[in-house]
Amino acid sequence: MKPLVFMFLVGVHCAAVVTHSLKYFYTGSSKSQTSQFVAVGLVDEVQILHYDSNSKKLVPKQDWMNKVTEDDPQYWERETQIYMGNQQSFKANIETAKQRFNQTGGVHVWQWMCGCEWDDETGEVNGFNQYGYDGEDFISFDLKTETWIAAQQQAVITKHKWDNDRAFITQNKNYLTQHCPEWLKKYVNYGRSSLMRTVRPSVSLLQKKSSCPISCHATGFYPNRAELFWSKDREEIHEGVDKGEILPNHDGTFQMSVEMDFSSVPAEEWKTYECVFQLSGVKVDIITRLDRAEIRTNKIDHSIGNGVRLGLLLLLVVCVTAVLIWKRRKLCSSGGRVV
Repeated sequence: MKPLVFMFLVGVHCAAVVTHSLKYFYTGSSKSQTSQFVAVGLVDEVQILHYDSNSKKLVPKQDWMNKVTEDDPQYWERETQIYMGNQQSFKANIETAKQRFNQTGGVHVWQWMCGCEWDDETGEVNGFNQYGYDGEDFISFDLKTETWIAAQQQAVITKHKWDNDRAFITQNKNYLTQHCPEWLKKYVNYGRSSLMRTVRPSVSLLQKKSSCPISCHATGFYPNRAELFWSKDREEIHEGVDKGEILPNHDGTFQMSVEMDFSSVPAEEWKTYECVFQLSGVKVDIITRLDRAEIRTNKIDHSIGNGVRLGLLLLLVVCVTAVLIWKRRKLCSSGGRVV
């Protein structure tokens, strides 16, 4: 069974960004030292809103999200009440799941993710709606067949229940193909100047010690649609390369790195190797030639290491944050359903 890990980091090299995304992640736990319920919303992988059971308040995470009140003055107050209600409703669903898995005590987590993608050039839209329990896929909606797919035997009863509710099927289809894209377009319009910007990174060559691989590290770029790779004689190298994920920085930009072991490469051939960074929307690549004099050693790596750790933490919060919302609402229409 594949783990329910929501990753939404891709790399492309094109003339302009035309595909936008709106995603909501919810996480609820049966017992926790901190928040028992956390929800986040993202547009183009940029967090736009946040709610947790400590603050009990839905808040914007981007200044431009305050524009929503120009069209809907009660938006934040009304949505906060909905989140507060959903915070309570997830508990029953965890208890139901525990019974199906023959569990009694312990900490258990219910997750939910839904959203859509919209190509502003072709108009094509795609939607997704899936649930998970204790880090494993549980059930998901297949938009093409308009049926629910049970990932585990314990979800079959839910599949039959939801497949037989045609009103619920229609509700999910309408949300994923109509309401979600409508809100996505609205949010993109609110934040266009920020979401459509491009920021080039700083690129460094890093090495802990002479016997270690050399890492090409790019940080401070935006958007996250980027590629970073090693090349030899302008040809991308695929073998022996360890490419890391794109990680968020605390300031809303991103970072990534790619490692390669050059210990067996003769010194006279180093000049034929380059690290290439490509950013969507920017036609000119950033090329860094492999040069011993440009390599930063371990004594300078601490601040970067801290940044990577912070990025990993932020990625964990964004990627794992998610839970089921059962009450019907305009953001993600799961209806007042129990599993």
